[in-house]
Amino acid sequence: MTSELGWGVLCGIGLGLGMWSLVALLPRMRRPRLADRVAPYLVDVSEAARAHAARSTVQPLPVIGSVLAPALGALRNAASRMLGGSEAIAARLRQCASALTVEEFRLHQVAWSLGALVTGGALAAVAGSLRPLPPAVLVALPIVLAAIGFLLPDRLLSRRVTRRLTRMTEEFPTVLELLTLSLSAGEGILDAMRRVARSGSGELAAELGRVVAETGMGVPLATALNQASRDIRLPQFTRCVDAVITALERGTPVVEVLRAQATDARESAKRGLLEQAGKKEIGMLVPLVFLILPVTVLFAVFPGIVVLETGF
Repeated sequence: MTSELGWGVLCGIGLGLGMWSLVALLPRMRRPRLADRVAPYLVDVSEAARAHAARSTVQPLPVIGSVLAPALGALRNAASRMLGGSEAIAARLRQCASALTVEEFRLHQVAWSLGALVTGGALAAVAGSLRPLPPAVLVALPIVLAAIGFLLPDRLLSRRVTRRLTRMTEEFPTVLELLTLSLSAGEGILDAMRRVARSGSGELAAELGRVVAETGMGVPLATALNQASRDIRLPQFTRCVDAVITALERGTPVVEVLRAQATDARESAKRGLLEQAGKKEIGMLVPLVFLILPVTVLFAVFPGIVVLETGF
């Protein structure tokens, strides 16, 4: 009777939280505030606007998330204090154009770690019921999975940063050539960047669009370009920004600077392709030596061995 009552209480709590979560997902019938209407138009230039636009009660489990928010917040703060490196994480989040803040990223790490810990505990319980295992294995399995779950988001973030910087490196010569064509046609540097940002669809074009938006908000062009180069941390882009700012300050033609930068970028891309080809050439020796060559020797030698053994 006691067990049935306990199961009934648990089912009732689950049903109540589920119904409450469904009600919380319904849109609120109220007039939008001024901040809610203005924030979507400032997400490109304002961190506060991005945070306000990303903040929403419409989450997968808003009620459960609100109940567990204090505990998760304490775990997140503890992880931040132990690991540190908030500036490095913020820089990588900006490099991969993520809308997450450092606190949200830490919260994701804690959530992944807790999920892996629960999964490891369940696996240890199932494995212990099937066959007896040493206690050290049963204790170590959840801990190891929790550590892996905590480190996995950081690893995925690093991969996202690497892929985005690689795409920017590949787009860089094309973007410079488009800017050179626009400047040669008589447009100014800001109009050329606006045209490339409007017509382009790559990562670098999006960054130029952000620079144009900040300039439209009153930020000087040199300041916006410097901030973009510090955020992206792409060596080619940083050198190009320094050259463009120097040309603007000295009054020299920007088109010649961009043409020289585009030529250097093309040559650097060619060198990169040659280096990749050299690395791939070494890797191609593995199937040649261990697969193709043994099969060739086998087909050449095996018939002669068969003939010698059989006498035919």
